[in-house]
Amino acid sequence: MVSFIRLLAGVLAFAFAAAPAVLGQDAASQEPLSPVEAILLEHTEIIQRGSRRTIEPAIAALRDSGLPEAQIVFERWRDKELWARLSDGRFFLTATEDRETYTLFHMATGEELGTAIRDDLKEIKPNSGIRSMISSALVQFQLLDPDPAVRAQSLASIARDPEAEHLAILRGAIDGEQDEALKARKERLKRLLTIRFDTETAVRVAAIRSFSDDLGVDVRATLNPLLTTRLQVSAEGPDPSANVARVLRVGQDIGVEEAYALLASRDLAPALVTSGERNDALIGNIREGSVAGIPVASLDTEAARDAAYALLAEEGVAAPLVTLDDKEETARQFQFFEVYAESDPAVTQATQETLDRINARVAAFGALDLSLDAISLASIYFLAAIGLAITFGVMGVINMAHGEFIMMGAYTGYVVQLFVPDYTLSILIALPLAFAVTFGAGVALERLVIRWLYHRPLETLLATFGVSIALQQLAKNIFGTQARPLTSPEWLDGAWVLNDVVSISYIRIAIFALAVVFFLLLLFILRRTRLGLEVRAVTQNPRMAASMGINPDRINMLTFGLGSGIAGIAGVAIGLFAKVTSELGQDYIVQSFMTVVVGGVGNIWGTLAGATLIGFLQKGIEWFNPANTLAAQTYMIIFIIIFIQFRPKGIFALKGRAAGD
Repeated sequence: MVSFIRLLAGVLAFAFAAAPAVLGQDAASQEPLSPVEAILLEHTEIIQRGSRRTIEPAIAALRDSGLPEAQIVFERWRDKELWARLSDGRFFLTATEDRETYTLFHMATGEELGTAIRDDLKEIKPNSGIRSMISSALVQFQLLDPDPAVRAQSLASIARDPEAEHLAILRGAIDGEQDEALKARKERLKRLLTIRFDTETAVRVAAIRSFSDDLGVDVRATLNPLLTTRLQVSAEGPDPSANVARVLRVGQDIGVEEAYALLASRDLAPALVTSGERNDALIGNIREGSVAGIPVASLDTEAARDAAYALLAEEGVAAPLVTLDDKEETARQFQFFEVYAESDPAVTQATQETLDRINARVAAFGALDLSLDAISLASIYFLAAIGLAITFGVMGVINMAHGEFIMMGAYTGYVVQLFVPDYTLSILIALPLAFAVTFGAGVALERLVIRWLYHRPLETLLATFGVSIALQQLAKNIFGTQARPLTSPEWLDGAWVLNDVVSISYIRIAIFALAVVFFLLLLFILRRTRLGLEVRAVTQNPRMAASMGINPDRINMLTFGLGSGIAGIAGVAIGLFAKVTSELGQDYIVQSFMTVVVGGVGNIWGTLAGATLIGFLQKGIEWFNPANTLAAQTYMIIFIIIFIQFRPKGIFALKGRAAGD
């Protein structure tokens, strides 16, 4: 009796424990199906199977249902959050704490619908192919999403992987778009898809011509495939229905060898005997040291081997060789022509005309882009060379350490940024500080070394070259050999983009503006100040200037300091986009000297003209040979050597000591 009572108690306890799960399952089962659930339940078998080859009906039914909940279901499905209940095939979201009993939630609304045990549930894990199909189906929902960011992301997704069905979806999503920028993007993308997927010729042609002034890379990527051709050959000529691009003439538009090879590859002519096959035939027919009566020792040239093979062919033991005359005669029996991959002639004609117009504009804007690059490079060379032009013009000193003053300015900017984390403020501090540091270094160099070597150019060159090496080594000892960062402010990040062809970085624009400021400032100093008057006087005739009460020694010192200070400012500017290392100045010293020599020593206008000429020349050479920058340097030096043969005093020649008077 006691045992029976205990057994009954156990059964009741188990029943009460299982009751919530059973009741929960019943609650979930009795919950009426929503329309989206009905669609999934209808296709539950193929969804659970998870095969990309069979899943299309389920995705299409959900996509075309027009139900707002379909987007949520697609997202849950793609993110592997759906579970199927095996007992009835219904789909839920789940949550669990003990991995045995799962709480079920409605997949669209999130409403709790009861519980189920783990053995009655299957997690839906779509593979990458199915997830891709789901993402494509989500497009029509995302294009109408209230969040502009979602709509923009959907447009980007379509642009990356467009499909024919996206065209109708896009057309239906344009009118209701409130964001003008997104509406313009939708309209543009619709026209691109119209070109690829629409079936009406007039509509496609109109879409193609609408891009006549558009320089976008995506436009050219859409139009260029329409003009791809394939080479065809026929004895009767092209098919009347084919969209023929051009007919090729043998020997002019297509070589005889190429034409015959095409015929042989399509079994329209006897196959060519390769050199390997010929040699194998010769080896296989060696008899007593000869091939067809020709000693093997004499078969040491291609002509001799061909002659021996021809004899074998005459004997019928080898396939005959095809001579050039045979190839030409055979090729002329056929017609060769190129056929467009696009079958509609109106479409290819409109595409060709549109691309011709686009390419002409691309070439024009490409020239503008190249000119902007050249101006940017010229502004850098001007900043690097103007200090050298002043010192060389006034003092006649070849300062081989000028590049190291550029390097000192760049390192000054780096040190300032170590203590001033605000990049804008640090640059504003670094510019005058770099001038002060390099001005002081220039004055020290002039006082300690150069003043004792005036009128001794070779000794001056060697001395400043030694100073250059010493300054480089000093920089390595202080800062190490690794490149140091000189970070530009955020407002200098990025580039000014006019279109897909023309762009220039904001740093280059800032350097150009800095070069203009210094050009105007130096013009003012030299033309409107007493220091400038004295500098010009010493430049033209130091003895006469001394007799008028000007101290040439003081002017030389200040001039050398000024030139060195400007080099320091150039170093800060250059360091914003170049690596700050101890060899930084060496990358610009040669161009600086070339700029001074070409422009004319001691003349600001000459330096500007020289920097502009060299900047455009270097960019032009690099445009012709972009893969070899060393060649650009070489050709530029050759040009300058030739230039100074005809204009030894530069573009703007000065009379005075710098000009050799």
